[in-house]
Amino acid sequence: MQFTAGQDLPHTRTRALHWLATAAALAAVVAAASFVQPPDATATATTDAASAARAAAAPAPDPHAASYPVDCGPNRLDVVDSATGDLDGDGSPETVAVVRCHTETGTPPSGVYVLSGPAAGKTGQGAPRVVATLLAPAQQRSVDGFAVRDGAVAATLLGYSSTGVPRCCPDVRVRTKWQWKGGKFVQSELPASSDTEGV
Repeated sequence: MQFTAGQDLPHTRTRALHWLATAAALAAVVAAASFVQPPDATATATTDAASAARAAAAPAPDPHAASYPVDCGPNRLDVVDSATGDLDGDGSPETVAVVRCHTETGTPPSGVYVLSGPAAGKTGQGAPRVVATLLAPAQQRSVDGFAVRDGAVAATLLGYSSTGVPRCCPDVRVRTKWQWKGGKFVQSELPASSDTEGV
């Protein structure tokens, strides 16, 4: 048998069965490739995507919308300073608020609180929650030079060496830092020459 130019050889003729077999083989290769990824590739991608989505969806808590464990009697509570940052590394921002009871004279003690978003299941609803107390007003300290940077909270705490020191004029000055370690905020003193802005 002779074949002329342009005429297909018997083994090169395409049939429907041939194309079905090729498609099935390709599908098997693609499916197998999806199982040959590193074991943590899918988990890492999912975790990163979830963290990014959570950070984008959850704005930093509003310090003026929170309820603080401070009794000011007939006076109002003032939020005198606040800053935001991801303090625990979960991808969502926290707010650190410095509050004190309002007064026209003297220097009332400050409270420093860490705020998180509403409880689980209430995303976008409800007031921010106080999740940690870094400094309670009962400690009789006021805050100066407050900053949040690189996952740490730093402040200069002003206090009194004795009950005889007028409440207007603190005579003790301590630089301190709080950082999330081992599931809690750990406080440490900073060197006297340290600047809170560099934390």
